[in-house]
Amino acid sequence: MSKKLYKDVNGYKIEDRFTGLSNDLKIEMLRKMYEIRHFENEAEQFIIRGMIHGTCHLYTGEEATAVGAICAIQSDDYITSTHRGHGHCIAKGADLNIMMAELLGKKTGYSKGKGGSMHIADVRSGNLGANGVVGGSIGIATGGALTCKMKKNGKIVVCFFGDGAANQGIFHSSINIASIWDLPVVYLCENNVYGMSTSVKEAFNIKRISDRKYAYGIEGLTIDGNDLIEVFNTISYFAGRCRTGKGPVLVESLTYRWSGHSKSDAQVYRTREEIKEWKERDPIKRYREILISRKIITEKDDSDLEKEVMNKIQKASEFARESPFPDPSEVEDDVYA
Repeated sequence: MSKKLYKDVNGYKIEDRFTGLSNDLKIEMLRKMYEIRHFENEAEQFIIRGMIHGTCHLYTGEEATAVGAICAIQSDDYITSTHRGHGHCIAKGADLNIMMAELLGKKTGYSKGKGGSMHIADVRSGNLGANGVVGGSIGIATGGALTCKMKKNGKIVVCFFGDGAANQGIFHSSINIASIWDLPVVYLCENNVYGMSTSVKEAFNIKRISDRKYAYGIEGLTIDGNDLIEVFNTISYFAGRCRTGKGPVLVESLTYRWSGHSKSDAQVYRTREEIKEWKERDPIKRYREILISRKIITEKDDSDLEKEVMNKIQKASEFARESPFPDPSEVEDDVYA
């Protein structure tokens, strides 16, 4: 295993655990990023055609954070997601057919068509669910981590949330109690520059959201969220610390959403130049080029892999379109509140 170290601005030395992975797993990470990208492209087409009811928040451009973080933990660990949760769900191993069916409100979806885009959950894979409440995932993750500690099952929770959620009260109260009780949770803030339409420059009076670690006496740092390898190595390191009882951590992942906040966003708050600049930092392109340069895949391998994923997405799309809607008589089934 390589002993190359990453050192961020806060002085953490993170071992390069990525290098020691099998080539199959490295390629699987690329596959997962392609699945997220093309799933979102297909979802966008459904939105344009008016086939997705309610709102929908696309994860395009942020693929490296979800894939890098989730591949860095164990398969039986837990995650909590957000309203922008398709990427997390796919990275945690969701069935694309069932996911797409849920977006279209079909009976074959994860929530039998009742949850839609913002409420997909797959508890069997450790995904405790997307959440339509800003910051809602933070309290769920903290409760999940408390459960893991009380059961002494050796599992951890990775809590995904956005920069906007970092200004919610539940962020502060949850991290405070997690710090006091040394809970095994990685609070992973996906800072994609805008909370709906408000720039982080206007919403925070600190340079790094991760600096809030000082208020709660926990570890934390800010990383390049579009660099899959840096995300993987960082979360691997801190997941190990959490698993050995060294308490929670706050990681800020700097990334960017290519699409609007939701399907109704006119995006008047940002420029085309800004979007273009971030697209040049495409996390998939960056990772693909690394795999090719290290001779893990060839250009043809990459092209074949992407085509295979696109075919898989088309089959999921067909499954969703052909699936039945739930019967109106089932409207109150599985509803608890």
